Order: sequence, then C-alpha cells, then structure tokens
Amino acid sequence: MGAAAADFRPLSGLGPVRLASRTSPAWTALAVERFPEVLVDHAHCEKKAAANALSLLQAYPELDGLPAHMARLAREEAAHLARVLRMMEERGLRLTKDEGDPYAQGLQKLIRKPYEQRRLDRLLVAAVIEARSCERLGLLAEALPDPGLRRFYAELAQSEDGHQALFHRLAVQASGEAEAEARLGWMLQEEAALVAALPLRAAVH
Repeated sequence: MGAAAADFRPLSGLGPVRLASRTSPAWTALAVERFPEVLVDHAHCEKKAAANALSLLQAYPELDGLPAHMARLAREEAAHLARVLRMMEERGLRLTKDEGDPYAQGLQKLIRKPYEQRRLDRLLVAAVIEARSCERLGLLAEALPDPGLRRFYAELAQSEDGHQALFHRLAVQASGEAEAEARLGWMLQEEAALVAALPLRAAVH
C-alpha cells in the first residue's frame, strides 16, 4: 500500500463532485459494529457497479471515449468484487440475495426519460453514488480496528474518487459544462435530502 492510500482523507473534497451533506457519525458506528453485514452489502455494490458500467457502454457507445472507459471500469469493479468475496470467504460469510438499495433506487427516480437528458442524468447519478461511496469507504478506512481492512478501504476510497471524476468528466462532455453543473447542483441537494430521510442501515449506502 502506497503512502497516498494511507494518507487518504474522505471528507477533503478531492474530486469535482462535492457532496452537500456529510454522513452521520451514527452510520460509521453502526457500520463498524455490524461490519459483516456491510461487507456483504459491499459485494453487491461492486457487482452493480460493474453491471452499470457495461449498461452505460451498451446504451451510449456514441460518446467519445465512453466505451473504453466503461470496459476498464467494469473490469476494475469486478476485481474489487472478487477481493470482497475473498474477504467474505475468509470470514465464513456467504453472499445473500440482493434485496435492493433504497439509496440507489431513490437516485434512479431523478433520471429523466428523453434520451439526452437521460444520458446526462445517468452519468451524474453514477458520479454522485461514487462520491458518496468514496466518503463512506474512507470513513471505514479511518474507523475499522483491523489495519488490513483500513488499508483496503483507503485504497478503494481513492478508486471511488477517481470514478466520480470520470463520470463527471463524461457528463460535461455529453451535455456541456453549464448544463451538467446546473443539473449536478440540483441533484446533490436531492441526494442530501434522500440521505437525511433514509434510515441508517448496516450497508454502504
């Protein structure tokens, strides 16, 4: 593990997507206390992130650079999934049925239907999810007692930071900076309200 991962600070606003609210300390306490449940949920998150990258590749191949970026991202998320599954196996945990993520489901409701608007919104929703994941994985990196887990989550938090920057860049490319930033600002306020309204869960989101 390099020094950059060890020095990661989740709330420093490293990337272009600046969350409008911070995660409650109560989430961090719950996540540490019920970490096995969080780990299982984390596996589902990595699985869905890989699937979403391939879905975007299928839906928007005309956006310059997107197919190659999404292919690499799907491979990276699948590699993260494999690592999480290995950690689960070491702890005697099994992957359960995916019961859905009310956080991601709430953000999906913000996506508009017309093609170009939908393309922009899907990219921005992905960027926002990656930004919140970056924050929360960074919080785990600071709070978990096991040094190996702390390093693992610091590394993944930095990866999420890079992913949110990628999705933001593609959104700007797709719709122009003014439109993308205006829509992102609105979406971040909606995301903050959603986080405040949802009950705490032993899950990444």
